[in-house]
This record gives sequence, C-alpha cells and structure tokens, in this order.
Amino acid sequence: MTTAGDIMHRGAQWIPAHETLDRAAQLMRQLDVGALPISDQNDRLCGILTDRDIVVGCVAMGHDPAKVTAGDMAKGTPRWIASDADVEAVLHEMQGHQIRRLPVIENKRLVGMISEADLAQHLTDEQLSAWVESVYAKS
Repeated sequence: MTTAGDIMHRGAQWIPAHETLDRAAQLMRQLDVGALPISDQNDRLCGILTDRDIVVGCVAMGHDPAKVTAGDMAKGTPRWIASDADVEAVLHEMQGHQIRRLPVIENKRLVGMISEADLAQHLTDEQLSAWVESVYAKS
C-alpha cells in the first residue's frame, strides 16, 4: 500500500504564526515553494499560507507585509493527513476540501507536504484526472 509518507515531499518547513509575511515570502523564495504551513507556539499546525494569500490578502489590500503576520492570515480549520494514510485517503481529503497542498503529520509534527507535483509523479492517469476535475471544479 502506498502511503502519504511515500509520496510526500520531505523537508517541509513551518512558518511560525508570529513571523511577518515579508519573512514568509523570503522563506518561500529560499525553499522554492508556494505555500508554508503555519505553526502555533506549540509547533502545531494552525493554518497554511500561500504566496497568493500574501499578494491578494495583504499587498493588494494596501497592508504592509512587514507588519502582518502569518497567524493573521490563518483562516478556517487547516487540513492535514497522517503519514501512514493510504493514497485513497489523501485523494479523498484533497478532493473533499478542494485543496492543492496537504501537510503530512506524524506524531503531531510536520514531516512533509503533498502537492500537485507529488500527485502527478505517483498517481495513475485516471486518478490524476479525477483529482484535477474535482479540485479545480467550480463549487
């Protein structure tokens, strides 16, 4: 059985909730990623910050990214998957919530992220097609 841990990108990093968005953008550039999980003071997932969130939710609104924190941008209940969950559970979580990136958690700690690129490398054409159709479908 292929698991989330088998297909995830290892080495994902948190951005602490107290860090500013300019620092988050710098970390995204350094890591060459478009999203960072946000951690609370106990290193627990409290949200996900995307490059789009920074641009649309901060800069385009006239706010200063040096003053807005990652925690300010965290909205809703963050979705995640256990590292030992099978691929069908990964697809169900991502499709059910129409999300493109999914943090992978083991022992309550971040161990990786699953993105579209990871799915493209590990799914059959039929699975990938169904995922794309459901995640990108208008709700």
